[in-house]
Formats: sequence, structure tokens, C-alpha cells
Amino acid sequence: MSYTMNSCLVALAILFLWRVEDMAEACSCSPAHPQQAFCNSDVGEFTAKVVGMQEVESGNDVYGNPIKRIRFDVKQIKMFKGPTQDIDAIYTAPTSAVCGVTLDTNGKKEYLITGKLETDGTMHITLCDFIEQWEALSAMQKKSLTQRYETGCDCRIIRCTSIPCMINSPTECLWTDWVIEKTVNGEQAKHFACIKRSDDSCAWYRGSVPPRKDFLDIEDP
Repeated sequence: MSYTMNSCLVALAILFLWRVEDMAEACSCSPAHPQQAFCNSDVGEFTAKVVGMQEVESGNDVYGNPIKRIRFDVKQIKMFKGPTQDIDAIYTAPTSAVCGVTLDTNGKKEYLITGKLETDGTMHITLCDFIEQWEALSAMQKKSLTQRYETGCDCRIIRCTSIPCMINSPTECLWTDWVIEKTVNGEQAKHFACIKRSDDSCAWYRGSVPPRKDFLDIEDP
């Protein structure tokens, strides 16, 4: 085999290994219903405007290389669930390949943000968290942050990815936005909450007033 051919094979092998490593590091997570994001988040949810951004180092990896993170300076507007003190900064990975989040830093857009509290008390966000512009949320989603989602944190929302799909417990709600509308931001995400009923079962509820004990799944007062 010629030297040129050997060089080409080596180059292809290196390229293949680089692509395998790149794919292994790609961000991957299952989308969550807004209620799940609220219930599962350490910080819960709060609204804020992003007023600044800078790259910072947060220690070293196992090889001694500096770990880069992006710090967003934020101006908190309202806390729906979380610590009593204001959050003035949130951190994310530097690229979307490792679940890093990109936010507008001009201070004009208001975001609803969920995230996780790290051991040092800082807040970290990823592409797997529920982060949305406030103006893009439905009226029901905004109202549920204070009056609805918390009542269903003992329930479990099951995402349906293909037909057939079903629930295995009366405390579960089947989330079908993806199979019906081909989006995770469909009717159930925008307008419904999965809450506990008087018999301890869970069901979808849509309404602007507190539900009756015997409400129907599709009731819309």
C-alpha cells in the first residue's frame, strides 16, 4: 500500500474518531412538560432579564485543563419557586453541544427560567431546562406558576412518543402533544395542568378557576 494511501487512511481514522467523540459529547435530553420543569427544578422558576455575559473558569477537569462556563448577569423580576434571596447570575456550558444555553443579553427580553442549584450555591441552566420568553407563554401557563402546577407535583406526566402509548398508574397523565401535533409545545403544554383529584388519581385540567373535586379531564370552565 502506498504512503499516500496510508496517510489518507490515517486521516480518515482520525476524522472518524473525532466525529464519534463529538457525537458522544452532544447534548441529549427528553423534553419536559412545563409542570414537570416547575416541580423538578431546584430553583423552581423565576423571571428575569439578562443584562450581561462573560466567559469564566470554574476549576479544572481531570486532565488539569480549565473548565469554561458562561455567566449571564440577570436582573430578577419575580421568583415563583426558590430561594428568598434574588438571583443575580446564572451559569451554563459554553456550547450547545454540551447543553449550553444562548440568551439575549440586551436586557430587553424577559425570560422564564428554570435551573439547578449547584453545591456552591450558584444556579446552572442547560438546554434540558424549561427556558422561554415570558411573552411567548400562554395565559394558562403564567397563571399555573402560582395557582396550578404546584398542586400536581405528586402526579407524574408521561410523554407519549409513538402510538400506542398508555399510563400505568392512576397518578399519571399522558402527554400526547408530540404524537398529535408534532411539537412539545402543543395544547397540553400551553393550556393544561396534571393535578390530583379527590380520589388521589391525577388528570388533566384546563380552567382559570380552582377545579371542582369531580372535574372532568376535558372540562373548560
